[in-house]
Amino acid sequence: MRAIVYTKYGSTDVLKLEEVERPSPKDNEILIKVHAVSINSWDWDLLRGKPFMNRIGGLLKPKYNILGADIAGQVVAIGKDVKEFLPGDEVFGDISGCGWGGFAEYVCVRESALTLKPASMSFEEAAAIPQAAVLALQGLRVKGKIQVGEKVLINGAGGGVGTFALQIAKLFGAEVTGVDSTKKMDMLRSIGADQVIDYTQEDFTQKGQRYDLILDVVGSRSISDYKRALNPKGTYAMIGGPTNRILQLLLLRPLISLTGKNMSLLIHKPNQNDQNIIKKFFEAGNVVPIIDRCYPLSEAAQALRYFGEGHAKGKVVISIEHENTVLEKGEGNL
Repeated sequence: MRAIVYTKYGSTDVLKLEEVERPSPKDNEILIKVHAVSINSWDWDLLRGKPFMNRIGGLLKPKYNILGADIAGQVVAIGKDVKEFLPGDEVFGDISGCGWGGFAEYVCVRESALTLKPASMSFEEAAAIPQAAVLALQGLRVKGKIQVGEKVLINGAGGGVGTFALQIAKLFGAEVTGVDSTKKMDMLRSIGADQVIDYTQEDFTQKGQRYDLILDVVGSRSISDYKRALNPKGTYAMIGGPTNRILQLLLLRPLISLTGKNMSLLIHKPNQNDQNIIKKFFEAGNVVPIIDRCYPLSEAAQALRYFGEGHAKGKVVISIEHENTVLEKGEGNL
């Protein structure tokens, strides 16, 4: 099978399109024919080995040689212990807990990572969902405990997590302000933002406006700035940001909690139940994946380079074409 492989940390120049052996599922695994895979910040960080904490199990070289966690595809074969899926099922999921490997034509995963894909959802839309939409949902519902009528600000609203968070927050009845760059303002309005702020023109933490919930995808301001922009009992949830900002949050959080404000870090946890919730939102027409660009597998390096520039509106997706989309002869239950 074809796969995008890297054996050392670096820029997109270290990525190579190679022919590698197709994996075989273990008893508790499923072999997936991948049709689409989306790019997340974690892929970008693992490629470069930056920040250093992202060198998971691979201090000097990558532990996983094929990136890609958010996949959508078709079940080709199942191990004998698999109960929930059958060959031919169309599925999507976050395989970051299964060894990655989504930038390839096939990958083996545990069934607990997967969700059935609705027929009305394209493979590209399905691949855009797992990490970004689940992080948005968890940030709003678990960390933020979002309520109807609350004033919610999303910093980094124009990216993958942000575009899902904006739509979900509106669905929950919040008044939503989206913060991002100039060229994303119209897109944020089109998906429901009540107010938009261009961070290149103004600093939302200096405007005097206070919010019940701030969902932060980029960590572009100091923790004291975010604290100032919160209502007295407000909540700040960090989803992404530089290492120094994360450490600052962890250090100051106990002191800030004494003031009645809650500031916390959301740790990524793949969740099949949350994937199903997002699927229901999609089927009801309430949440739509925003996809900026799709690239073929052969242009995965260009896709990651574009993602790394930080200009994408929503998600960047890699579509994988197969010569034959039906099950191969002899495949099915193992």
